[in-house]
Amino acid sequence: MGTSLVETIKKYPQHQLIAGVDKKIIKESKFPVYSSLNEVEDAADVLIDFSHPSALEPMLEHCLKTQTPTVICTTGLSEKQVLKIKSASKKIAIFYSRNMSLGINVLINLVQKATQLLGDRFDIEIIEKHHNQKIDAPSGTALMIAEKISQSLTTAPKYVFDRTKNRSPRSIRELGIHSIRGGSICGDHEIIFAGKNEILTISHHAQSRDVFSEGAIKAAEFICGKPAGLYSMEDMLQVNKPEISS
Repeated sequence: MGTSLVETIKKYPQHQLIAGVDKKIIKESKFPVYSSLNEVEDAADVLIDFSHPSALEPMLEHCLKTQTPTVICTTGLSEKQVLKIKSASKKIAIFYSRNMSLGINVLINLVQKATQLLGDRFDIEIIEKHHNQKIDAPSGTALMIAEKISQSLTTAPKYVFDRTKNRSPRSIRELGIHSIRGGSICGDHEIIFAGKNEILTISHHAQSRDVFSEGAIKAAEFICGKPAGLYSMEDMLQVNKPEISS
């Protein structure tokens, strides 16, 4: 994602990439790359984080110290770490989303509406597919979709990740979440609404990591100048929602 982000920023002449942070310092880079945020001396308008959960705490400390707005795109964060993000957002502007694709967030809105209309009568299953190097499962996006589905149902469902040991019919109160890892799949998410004699499928297929980079840059533009607070893709989409004339 770091490489994708660097290449995507080149498409925006109004933006300047002042530094990168990576454990593996890239000497041939056209911009300085440091092994730690503590080594970065240049001030930035915003920080974009596509890294690892272990890097969250020092990153938040740096942003709080320098009062730098930040876009957090890292997945696999624990509930305790999410609470730290919420706490830090009381002092600085933080944009946090487990998926930076604009399309996947539109999909979530569609899934919420479908759940409100069909959820009490249709079985709902989530299938997510990613490359074979992805560590966390299910994906953060799948969990985000599951949370929105749960919020749209009258009764919270039971997440089911494995049915091999459960020798009984499926309950309407279940929400199946399935993970597939293979090859170089960027990210596919499919939500199945299975009813009696009919099936509705809502899906999103990321064909390149650039869609996540584009979303991160849009989020960075959105959060600059914002007061302290926790912002999401939903906030950005609402602001940029086009007006439809009658």
